[in-house]
Amino acid sequence: MRRALGTLGCCLALLLPLLPAARGVPHRLRRQPLGSGPGRHGAADTACKNRPLDLVFIIDSSRSVRPEEFEKVKIFLSKMIDTLDVGERTTRVAVMNYASTVKVEFPLRTYFDKASMKEAVSRIQPLSAGTMTGLAIQAAMDEVFTEEMGTRPANLNIPKVVIVVTDGRPQDQVENVAANARTAGIEIYAVGVGRADMQSLRIMASEPLDEHVFYVETYGVIEKLTAKFRETFCAVNMCALGTHDCEQVCVSNDGSYLCDCYEGYTLNPDKRTCSAVDVCAPGRHECDQICVSNNGSYVCECFEGYTLNPDKKTCSAMDMCASGRHDCAQVCRRNGGSYSCDCFEGFTLNPDKKTCSAVDMCAPGRHDCEQVCVRDDLFYTCDCYQGYVLNPDKKTCSKATTSSLVTNEEACKCEAIAALQDSVTSRLEALSTKHILFLKCSALYCYFKGSCFGGSRGDTHLTNESIFLTVQTLGSEILGAANTIMFS
Repeated sequence: MRRALGTLGCCLALLLPLLPAARGVPHRLRRQPLGSGPGRHGAADTACKNRPLDLVFIIDSSRSVRPEEFEKVKIFLSKMIDTLDVGERTTRVAVMNYASTVKVEFPLRTYFDKASMKEAVSRIQPLSAGTMTGLAIQAAMDEVFTEEMGTRPANLNIPKVVIVVTDGRPQDQVENVAANARTAGIEIYAVGVGRADMQSLRIMASEPLDEHVFYVETYGVIEKLTAKFRETFCAVNMCALGTHDCEQVCVSNDGSYLCDCYEGYTLNPDKRTCSAVDVCAPGRHECDQICVSNNGSYVCECFEGYTLNPDKKTCSAMDMCASGRHDCAQVCRRNGGSYSCDCFEGFTLNPDKKTCSAVDMCAPGRHDCEQVCVRDDLFYTCDCYQGYVLNPDKKTCSKATTSSLVTNEEACKCEAIAALQDSVTSRLEALSTKHILFLKCSALYCYFKGSCFGGSRGDTHLTNESIFLTVQTLGSEILGAANTIMFS
């Protein structure tokens, strides 16, 4: 009778349609419609890829499980592993073995490839004696579903899943432990084999029960459940089916998909097409001076007068005043990464900003002479108008005095000339007196024929010849005195 009920339960489990998962259940794994029944292969099968899980198998190895049956369980585990997308960032797998005690064969953090997992499964040995299912679930919560043992942080929202495989009735209080596990966010699947108690399976499994409780008559057919779990854990990969309309990248998302873009592109508001990112926008690049967009990436360049450093990001100023790099006629002055031209003192920069012309230093406003500026090549000296002398500051002038106009040597000559002039003047005055007396005497002689020099008219007789000689002699003396004054 029990065997018949078991067979009936198996048939019911296989025939009941899988219903959508109930709302509000945390981390519920929902079955996605594939468009093909179990056992069928094709595009839908190859497009199937399960989402990331933290999955723990809890297998019963009590005395009721014969050695050859336990080997069937290990084959089932290996085939389940083959259907999963295992990896550090995808599905992580742990295996626990229990009877009256519990043994963690390997936790979630140990293996991230299928080959290593399957090798570890092949080495598992049965424990025998007892069926402490509640103890095993509690050990999973305490020892396996921890971050130290490889469970991912809650903020990543990775579903925590347990698959219990048993052929008997639990010998402990599994109901309360299973309820605590479900409250903690752990989704429990219960797989019964042969003599397994269906009521106990329902007590420990998550809702809806028809999606979380499975039964097979013998361990010989347990492998058939592999396809069902594959279907349960699978999300249709719309990207692989080719039914998406993403321009660049399609990302499968739990039976649906999202569009993404290649590096250097950004998704447009239509959520399908992509546009090149302005990688040279402020804050997007590391260039010191110039960012040049280059097919979704960028390269750095520098302003004129700068050169790119070996880091390909920063720039250093070039010496633009080095020989051959500038066109200044006289002086080159560096100015960051550029330069400007200048001129020597006494020259001014021409309008071309390169060549120079000599400055007229005596042009108004360029000198500080008070009266006269005298240009001397590139420089100048100050001078003064006639009657003025240059002051010690070599710039201003003062009115000259008489003494200041005559040198010592000239002063000596002036004194000598003055003495000579006095002497000549005296002689001229004496000559003039004689000349006047002679003239007067001559007049007396002419009119009265008397004496000119105190004698009687009869004592002195003046002829015309003697008068002429006297006048000639006096004239010679006067001329000689004049010559002496002129050539002294």
